Amino acid sequence: MTAPVRGSRVALALAGMLWTLPNTALGLLAGALGLAFGAHAQLRRRELALVFQRWPWGPGGAITFGNVILHTGHSLDTECVTYAHRAGHRHDPAIRLADHERAHVYQYMALGPLFLPLYLLCGGISARNRFERAADRYALTGRGWWPWASDERRPGRAPG
Repeated sequence: MTAPVRGSRVALALAGMLWTLPNTALGLLAGALGLAFGAHAQLRRRELALVFQRWPWGPGGAITFGNVILHTGHSLDTECVTYAHRAGHRHDPAIRLADHERAHVYQYMALGPLFLPLYLLCGGISARNRFERAADRYALTGRGWWPWASDERRPGRAPG
């Protein structure tokens, strides 16, 4: 990768981080509260996020707020099933939780303060939510994290 391309990617990532800063602030506040109850913070460059492992609240799994991931487990590098698989809609191979959550980080960086209202309007935490389908698609294929990706319904592609 040439220096100008790398520099433009860094600038774009920084702009996305600034754009989603209100969401990141919510995640930092929740993560800081978790530290008092045994959570551990780890900067994960690949995810572009500060991950709070062993976050003490919630039903299990992970939730992302901007560039912060709150995870109830010991490692984000665990396997999990897709939302469609869990709902019985399809039989998908296992995905890495880190890949799924990285897709949400990208979504937050693109949509900034619009992410949470749009996510909730699309159905919240469910297999029907296009944000979750896109994050699963990204975790399965390495592409397609955008919730309105054009390849979502094309035959031969991993639908979200």
